[in-house]
Amino acid sequence: MVIVPAALAELQDAAAYYAAQVNADLARAFVDEFERVAKLVSSSPQLGAVFRGDQRRYFLRRFPYSAIYQVVQNELRVLAIAHQKRRPAYWSGRK
Repeated sequence: MVIVPAALAELQDAAAYYAAQVNADLARAFVDEFERVAKLVSSSPQLGAVFRGDQRRYFLRRFPYSAIYQVVQNELRVLAIAHQKRRPAYWSGRK
């Protein structure tokens, strides 16, 4: 699995937001949930709903975020950790 730099930055930004606004435990819970989703879709990429062509989306539990990913040449690429209510499809140009 590859997490593109922009998606990694989104993960870090969201975790930093939760740490600053609530506490470090919630930030860690967010990262843990992403890691759970990443493992799940890595082992079964078809679990995510088809979303915008060959991209797929898998919702994180407890948080208003989705992991947007695609499989390219047998490699799973996480394209975005997208907030579900902000800037729809801003990540659509990522490869």
